[in-house]
Amino acid sequence: MKKLIVVSLVVSLGVFTNMVSAGVPLNNLEGVGGIAFNPLAYPAGVSDPNSIFGENISKPQVGLWSVNLHAAQIDWKAVGIAQTYFKRVELSYGHESLDFASSPTINKDNFGAKVLLLNEDNVLPAISIGGVFKTTTQELLDSSNAGSDYYLVGTKLIKQLPLPVLLSGGVISTQGQVLGVLGFNDHRTNLYFWNIDVLPLSNVAIGYEFRQGAHYDNWKDSDYYNTHIAWFVNPNLTLVAAYVNAGNQESHKVFGLGDGLVLSAQYQF
Repeated sequence: MKKLIVVSLVVSLGVFTNMVSAGVPLNNLEGVGGIAFNPLAYPAGVSDPNSIFGENISKPQVGLWSVNLHAAQIDWKAVGIAQTYFKRVELSYGHESLDFASSPTINKDNFGAKVLLLNEDNVLPAISIGGVFKTTTQELLDSSNAGSDYYLVGTKLIKQLPLPVLLSGGVISTQGQVLGVLGFNDHRTNLYFWNIDVLPLSNVAIGYEFRQGAHYDNWKDSDYYNTHIAWFVNPNLTLVAAYVNAGNQESHKVFGLGDGLVLSAQYQF
């Protein structure tokens, strides 16, 4: 579903920088390390030098999501888990369950892999490539129940400003209709996405997220955006609230799901 939720990253000015360099502490709706529905270039998780695997395998992190699209009467729940190997290869899994007022529950599964190609430095952003294989229990006419996304993403933390600013953006090649919830098109389309997050307080982050809607010959999704606020309760727990707009649900030109509120709890072990 288009709207997807929201989220930001970091915890205090100092912790913010440390967390981002160690790994993004949030899983998006599909389980991938990122913000809401877009991936970030940073791999998920923090290495544990005291474990038998040392720096080679990160601690796991989980994310829970609850999206209430009141206008379209959709109750959307998601859970995701991600872990990184050798500080470069992130593997993730996410499960989504969507209850529609007028149709059976739709279940969607997401299996993700991300590879960090370039580490961030003082000038260059972190750059990663990734892919997500998806399945859904709902397929519309002229669509299938399985498909994939492939993406390239760059992420940069700017620390020279009065407040830390996290910028991220990239491109995705997708087959998904409503992110794959309503099946996968026979054709692929390319779309862009971006995020911006700032820290006005030491333990609060505010951000904006945008993802272009997928367009095919026989299907058009609306663009999705959200504004969000995250409270970093401690280095492990983050709570997020957001307003999401998934387009006009009454439009006859593009497929929209209206707007609604999002709540999320993220835990990094």
